[in-house]
Amino acid sequence: MTTQGLTRRRMSGGGVWLFQVGASSPMAVLAGGIVATYATTAVVATPLTFPLLGVLLGLLAVGYVAMSRAVPNAAPAYALLAHAFGPVAGLAGGALALVFYSAIQMSLYGLIGATTATLLGGSWMLWAAVLWLVVAACGLLQVSLSAFVVGSVLVVELAVIALFDIAGFAHPAGGTISVSPVAFTGLWSPGIGGAFALGIAAFIGFDTAPAYSEEVRTDRSISRATLAALLFMSLFYGASAWALAVAVGSDKVAATAANPDAGLPFALFDEWYGSGLSLLATLLLITSVTVAMLSFHNTIARYLFAMAREGVLPGWLARTGTSERAQGAPTAGSIVQSVSALVVVGLFVVAGADPIKVVFTWLSAAGAVGILVMLVLISIGAIRYYRRGGGTNEGLMVTTVLPSLGVIAGAGVLVVMVLHLDSLLRIAPGSPLQWIVPAVVTGTLVVGVVWGRLLKAGGARVLDDVGKGRPDPLRVLDQRLQDLDV
Repeated sequence: MTTQGLTRRRMSGGGVWLFQVGASSPMAVLAGGIVATYATTAVVATPLTFPLLGVLLGLLAVGYVAMSRAVPNAAPAYALLAHAFGPVAGLAGGALALVFYSAIQMSLYGLIGATTATLLGGSWMLWAAVLWLVVAACGLLQVSLSAFVVGSVLVVELAVIALFDIAGFAHPAGGTISVSPVAFTGLWSPGIGGAFALGIAAFIGFDTAPAYSEEVRTDRSISRATLAALLFMSLFYGASAWALAVAVGSDKVAATAANPDAGLPFALFDEWYGSGLSLLATLLLITSVTVAMLSFHNTIARYLFAMAREGVLPGWLARTGTSERAQGAPTAGSIVQSVSALVVVGLFVVAGADPIKVVFTWLSAAGAVGILVMLVLISIGAIRYYRRGGGTNEGLMVTTVLPSLGVIAGAGVLVVMVLHLDSLLRIAPGSPLQWIVPAVVTGTLVVGVVWGRLLKAGGARVLDDVGKGRPDPLRVLDQRLQDLDV
């Protein structure tokens, strides 16, 4: 069979979960996000921020995943906002997704290049180029093969982090397990806003599940995978942050994390398990970031495919693979994403930008803010969609109450993030540079709206079908039906 679109009904809910958790890059959260949060904010209650953020993001996800069941599309932000507010809003949502998922994915080239160069020597640019080839090649594989690659790495990564957590609680500083990192009184610490702002980045990736809504085996796989991913991230990252504080000492963890010579958390791996596991953990940081890059790469490629399928992007971007290994993969979108990453990161290289302080820090911060804005807009859109009679038999909690709470929670987190962008960007407090990120997010929305208005002014008929794309059942068969004789 020659596939003329994404392969239908091939992916399991577990495969979606792998991409979600893989996109969050667990080892990078432990070695980068948690350590940086302690160092930057000195908030001992950092472990509590993860379950609290999980609850807030869960509220924000309710309308998103519920509506995606009624409007399955490989470009969910684009389709959902189009159904809620009209085609122009859909194009604005598509612009947000393409720009800021790309920003996150491209930021990781700086992180992984610098990390690999530190470990193995050589130039960060060379290692970034090598890993670009790996991601570009894996991005051309059909979704089940990509999930196998992600899952194989992720299982080992999570096992090693679990060993860290166990050893942390088994070797507490002072001989007793401190409960101060999980005491609610710690949430009133002066730097708590910055801790929430930094913590949100650990969850980016949970929102990518609806991009696979045309490929999953059952309609409820997306909501189940998203709930499972949020629950897992909340508890696992919270436990890891607590284990680090217990092992170092809650009164010393901030100062130790701020000292680069302390080598957290790899020095603790070395102390507890020897240099072998410490080296493995360091290598897993590299593979973890590579998996995250692949996860975001796949999401962006599907956005390009879905938008091209409806005519708002060049039609050739809707081409999919036909070979055995690439069948049903959005190969044209994948190639474009690889080329755009090469160009953008190449421009940073030409400009002499620092891979961590500029490429990783600025692009990842912009991506986190942009994606959160997108999720808040989708929750607002879900409320409007259901109030206009959309959906089937969803209850009031799903259609109104929980999405409304999600909008309030998401807007609150956004305010906190913007007010603490100096922590995210590692710049001087009050620096005017922190307004660059909000300006870029606003500019992206404006570009999306102008894009839609220009299509409308030109009388483009494609606007009538924005967000309504469906695979042709005569050309793209469901996986569960493709072996039947008709």
